[in-house]
Amino acid sequence: MTLVAGVDSSTQSCKVVIRDATTGALVRQGRAPHPDGTEVHPSHWWAALLRALEEAGGLDDVAAISVAGQQHGMVCLDESGAVVREALLWNDTRSASAARDLVTELGGAQAWADAVGLVPVASFTVTKLRWLAENEPDNARRTAAVCLPHDWLTWRLAGALRTGTLDIPSWADAPPPPLDHLTTDRGDASGTGYWSPATGAYRTDLLKAAFGSIPLLPRVLGPVDEVGAATGGAGPVLIAPGTGDNMAAALGVGARPGDVVVSLGTSGTVFAVTESPSADPTGTVAGFADATGRFLPLVATLNAARVMDAAARIAGVGLDELSDLALQAPPGAGGLTLVPYLEGERTPNRPTATGSIHGLSLATATPAHLARAAIEGMLCGLADALDAMSMRPERVLLIGGAARSEAVRRIAPTIFGVPITVPPPAEYVANGAAHQAAGLLATPEWEAEDTVTYEAEAVPAIRTRYARATDHILD
Repeated sequence: MTLVAGVDSSTQSCKVVIRDATTGALVRQGRAPHPDGTEVHPSHWWAALLRALEEAGGLDDVAAISVAGQQHGMVCLDESGAVVREALLWNDTRSASAARDLVTELGGAQAWADAVGLVPVASFTVTKLRWLAENEPDNARRTAAVCLPHDWLTWRLAGALRTGTLDIPSWADAPPPPLDHLTTDRGDASGTGYWSPATGAYRTDLLKAAFGSIPLLPRVLGPVDEVGAATGGAGPVLIAPGTGDNMAAALGVGARPGDVVVSLGTSGTVFAVTESPSADPTGTVAGFADATGRFLPLVATLNAARVMDAAARIAGVGLDELSDLALQAPPGAGGLTLVPYLEGERTPNRPTATGSIHGLSLATATPAHLARAAIEGMLCGLADALDAMSMRPERVLLIGGAARSEAVRRIAPTIFGVPITVPPPAEYVANGAAHQAAGLLATPEWEAEDTVTYEAEAVPAIRTRYARATDHILD
């Protein structure tokens, strides 16, 4: 049996799956937590990866590995390869004003959409670099290279594997490789704001305009290019280029052209696999590339699964109990509407907004109504995102941690107005990374897992009330 490893280095944790390269069958797995916050030193990701690899049984019998990671994070390195400052993550909104300035300076949103397929908001790397240049000029001057979270982990992993040992604890102090060994892939690069999916090239002019200089950037690899190989206990361990988490999720769920995927993780995302690049001048749809050579137009919200976490804390229950409570309340939660801008919002672009509750009355002041309103509010934001895609999907696939909730599955069709297909719960980002790793060995033909379809009558009044409530949100 030939084995491959897939890594999902997400905002909250690192997951590793070891799978049969031929069938995709899960053999073993491991995970380790990441610290909370919107800025994190990358050393925490490295320590978590090592712990997760150990828990997954190591790499002695693994032929190839791929790392998928949270998109957009800004990792700055000095000339020696040391981290300059804590990485700013995708959900750090301090660069909101920098984003507005960059849009204006280039001549407006249309110019950005034409250049790189997206319009800067606080999530994207290019805005974080402008913030760094303006607010921490000493750190900006020290920055010799800029990369993304998955780039940095792949780079460190390649350096550790080249030490010639698969003794994972010994990797903790492995020296970083030279800076010019940094690599990325087209999917993750497309979320920086200075790489164009349409041309397949960096826009260093935009980077210089934002940052004031052009630091070294990772080499962009194709979908089946190798970062390198290192001799391990069972032979060479090939290293795939890796990708961003959304691109890996599309691989892991087996998304094909015509599918729309709604992913409910820390953030909420709606994305589709297409054959041509997109450029939305409103900035709602980010025109990313995917991990296969196609494209991945995507709409993201900052608030998804953690909306349910917050509602569960308020109600004093666990997530399973929250699901049960939500199903006890009527569709529309009796008129109670929750706008879930708990960490600001990216779509719509309201980085300083806060959440709000509307329609609170004696009748709706119950844990059940709150639970239902929280789930409906989370899903309304994603239904707006699906509308922004302007496409008639053949399938809507619901994945992510919050998709495990029975209430989410049953409520989703009432909000989206279409049947919802739910694959079995799985680590789809890590699985997608493993699928990419298997592609270095042969063309993977993994069997699709069984799905369940949920149908329910649409309740348009829920989205109507939600739209009215969001009109009253103050930025």
